[in-house]
Amino acid sequence: MRKTLLAVVGAMVVLGLVSALSYSQQKTFQYVGVTKCKMCHQLKPRGEQFQKWQNSAHAKAYEVLATEQAKAVANKAGVQGDPQKAAQCLKCHVTAYDAPASAKSATYKMEEGVTCEACHGPGSEYWKMNVMKDLYDGKIQPASVGMTVPNEQLCKTCHNEKSPTYRPFNYQQAVAQIAHPVPKQ
Repeated sequence: MRKTLLAVVGAMVVLGLVSALSYSQQKTFQYVGVTKCKMCHQLKPRGEQFQKWQNSAHAKAYEVLATEQAKAVANKAGVQGDPQKAAQCLKCHVTAYDAPASAKSATYKMEEGVTCEACHGPGSEYWKMNVMKDLYDGKIQPASVGMTVPNEQLCKTCHNEKSPTYRPFNYQQAVAQIAHPVPKQ
């Protein structure tokens, strides 16, 4: 009986330790905002991705909600009040709007609209130059630092029939329109 009890207690201790270790190794990534991306991605040798984003509809996604046209569309869709404060609008017009506060760093600003991190994932672990170099060199896997590879399914979380301003969405055309590759060196 005593040996069985020791075995059960020992197994529980081991399971508890394994569980604690596995939990502590799960990384949580935070949204950091475009300022962190801009530091490197505004440079011509890097492809001027920031400027391409800045001139896109994604960059103006939050701002557009303040227009009279957006207010009319929101009203017709049954949105009560200011579209810039309505969850139904913000879920697609602001990156990480519905993410918990703990997933947003002090540099995150919802006023930035649909940012780099909407497509590429929260950047707290990959915005630094040395990490980006390791990513480009294939030394680390994107997912290990929170980076995601955008795909059609991701785009269609907002570009779909549920949107009150929906137009047929052609993924290939949309990707070509917002393409911002890093030049080969």
